[in-house]
Amino acid sequence: MNRRAFLSSSAAAFLQPRPARFHFGFTPDSFAILRPQRTALEFLQRVHSMGAGGGQAALPSNPDPAYLKQVREFVETNNLYWELLVPLPQDDATAFEAAVKAAKEAGAESIRSVCLSGRRYETFNSLDQWNDFVRTSHRRIALAVPIAEKHKLPLGLENHKDWTAEEMSDLFRKYSSEYFGACIDFGNNLSLLDSPMELIEALAPYVVNTHIKDMAVEEYPDGFLLSEVPLGSGIVDLPKAVALLRAKRPRVKFSLDMLTRDPLKIPCLTEKYWLTFPNRHARYLARALALVRANKPRQPLPRVSGLSRGEALALEARILDQCLAWARQNLAPARP
Repeated sequence: MNRRAFLSSSAAAFLQPRPARFHFGFTPDSFAILRPQRTALEFLQRVHSMGAGGGQAALPSNPDPAYLKQVREFVETNNLYWELLVPLPQDDATAFEAAVKAAKEAGAESIRSVCLSGRRYETFNSLDQWNDFVRTSHRRIALAVPIAEKHKLPLGLENHKDWTAEEMSDLFRKYSSEYFGACIDFGNNLSLLDSPMELIEALAPYVVNTHIKDMAVEEYPDGFLLSEVPLGSGIVDLPKAVALLRAKRPRVKFSLDMLTRDPLKIPCLTEKYWLTFPNRHARYLARALALVRANKPRQPLPRVSGLSRGEALALEARILDQCLAWARQNLAPARP
């Protein structure tokens, strides 16, 4: 090929539109058994090799500029998305701001954070403890939001089995900002007796990023069992949820948060469960139990107890493959 022809073909290739992004990726917790590195470059390399379009990942402490450049180049070359995983600041926001600034340099599109790492009904033993957590959370959010605004990187706060749908909506109204909203987890609030679509509809106006998942439920003496299951096989109306969130934020990404583990016990028929829910009443319990009884699992809930590590890894890989196949069929690429 002569030089003119080469330049002509190169220009034509350059002008070709890049393939549309695949909106679907993974969180590190989707690999609860495998436990790969959670840091951005290493995690994105893994999920890209699986055919995903990106995911949520952390940054190493004090990353050097060369690492940040590697992350950005990998993301841009492969047309991926990534969203920063970082804790909210405590009393000093220095580390939080450094992580946000570095993530922006490395091509992150948003931030995902949480207020509580555990579960409300297990962590707190009194209403006073819960109220202390609420005050602390407000202080941490008040530190984080101005930093997200300063660096123009939206912060999504996850409903992490802590806040009810009403409480989270109140948070977003209080800290009203285009750079502060929700990382909507499709299934977590079943544990707080919110229906999945009720939660998604309440938080849709504030959506920044997501944890997409499907859930199955089953009664047990103290309440009900709750499990993540392959997309399309549970009780969440995924097509409706996806359409609703895309209507509010057309380029929202869907990061799978599929934990392969034993079912969680939601002990909503015990006294301790209700200690931190002064504003919930019998309607929530009756509605949740009716939902459980009307949706008996189609097959046994996933369990890893009793499996060898190899068997558990194989189960996890099979479930993730099923979820990826569902996403490819049901999640169209992002708009150019």
